[in-house]
Order: sequence, then C-alpha cells, then structure tokens
Amino acid sequence: MKLTAEINNQKHMLDVRREGDSITASVDERRYELEAREVEPGVYLIVSGNCVYECRVEEAEANGAVRVEVGDSSYEIALSDPKRLRGARSAGAEQSGRAVLKATMPGKVVRVLTEAGAEVEVGAGVIVVEAMKMQNELKSPKSGKVVEIHAQVGATVNAGEVLAIIE
Repeated sequence: MKLTAEINNQKHMLDVRREGDSITASVDERRYELEAREVEPGVYLIVSGNCVYECRVEEAEANGAVRVEVGDSSYEIALSDPKRLRGARSAGAEQSGRAVLKATMPGKVVRVLTEAGAEVEVGAGVIVVEAMKMQNELKSPKSGKVVEIHAQVGATVNAGEVLAIIE
C-alpha cells in the first residue's frame, strides 16, 4: 500500500506491505523489515532487528491525524493515499452541501457510532474502521444530519467506498 505521511509538517512517501505480523516498509528510499504486535488497544510493539519499540497510537485533533508516542518522542502523523487526493473534494464536500465519508484504506468496520437521522457536529465520530490492526475513526467534516449509513459492523470495506452521507 503506497501512502503519503505528513509528519511534523514534512511529507514522506510510504510503501507498506504486511503479511501476518511481518511488515516490509519503505519510508522515502529507506527500507525496513519489521514485526508488529498489538499488545493492547492502541499499544504496539515494533521489532526491528534486535531493537524493540513500544508505540502508543491515539487519535489526534479533528484533522484525522494520529499521535504516535515512541519513548519520550511524540509525532503527529497524517496519512493519505496519493491516488485518492482530489483537492477540496477529497474531504467529501459536494456542491449540494453533502459530505460523503469514504473508507481511506481497505479494512473492517468495527463500530458504527451514529445512525441515519442523527444530528452530528463537525469532528464527531461516525464510523470506526480497522486497517492494519489500527482503528481509524472517520469523523464528520461538517455539522449536519446523517442521511445515509452504508456500513455494518463486521463488514469488509475497500478504499474509497462510501460509508456515510451527511447533509
């Protein structure tokens, strides 16, 4: 999976391949062979050679980024799929004022936090999708009414699949 990561206002190209606990990752032109294990929700052990790193991952602000803490260091990371970027429309806003929430990467729906007909505020969680053993909460990009939910707990979703519509 090829992604762009913005870390502390610097962009990096990622290519991540996963098979079970084994991960091959390229960051810019550097290649890493890793093992990753989730030891509790939001806490991962990353093994690189003889080194073991404990990473704590939590959702950052309403911008969709995650905060990763490794030892005494903290990083805010925003991931995006360069194939999916379409300017302002990538956030899902349409001319009619509708906002379309789409899966950012393939995964599995683990929670639906609201229902059709509910009012939501900007930044409110709508659906949680698990991808690569990380849970990503999709948040409402605007205040409004949830008019459609196309996700069910346990369903597998593809990148770009429409999960909810907010007006």
